[in-house]
This record gives sequence, structure tokens and C-alpha cells, in this order.
Amino acid sequence: MTFFGIPREEIKWYPKIDYDKCINCKTCLKFCPNGVYGEDGGRVVVVQPYNCVVGCSSCALNCPRGAIIFPSRKELNEMLRSLYKKYGYI
Repeated sequence: MTFFGIPREEIKWYPKIDYDKCINCKTCLKFCPNGVYGEDGGRVVVVQPYNCVVGCSSCALNCPRGAIIFPSRKELNEMLRSLYKKYGYI
């Protein structure tokens, strides 16, 4: 899988869960249509991070406790700029 010609695994855009805030309501698991989340021992975990759509953070907006964390947009832009350069797009 690629994102504009860049191997998806090189783009570090995926959610992390702050378990100090997470109440295990499973809103993220129910919301995400891409199978990013799953369960391990009844606890929500990120099981397929690279299934996450680059730039999407809708699950974080739906989390009632703000327990889902993504890189900032600035970090994403810098990461993509660096990768575009690496792959000769700029």
C-alpha cells in the first residue's frame, strides 16, 4: 500500500491511546471503518496502524475522553515533505 507513491509503512501517521485517559468505551473501535482498532483482553488497542488514512483523526474527535493521540499537522507535513524529497518528488 502506498500514499502518493510513498510506502505507507514509512508514514508514521496512526493513533496512539493514552490509557491514563481511556475509559475503554470502544467508541474508536466502533467508529473506525478501517480496522485500525481491535481488542486485546477486553482492552481497545491499535492493531493495524497502517490501515489508518493519512491525515484522518476523526476517531480522536469522537473520543469522549481525548485519549487518542496523533502527530500534529505540522509534524505530518514535515514528515511528508521529507519523504517526498527522499522519493524524488520534490
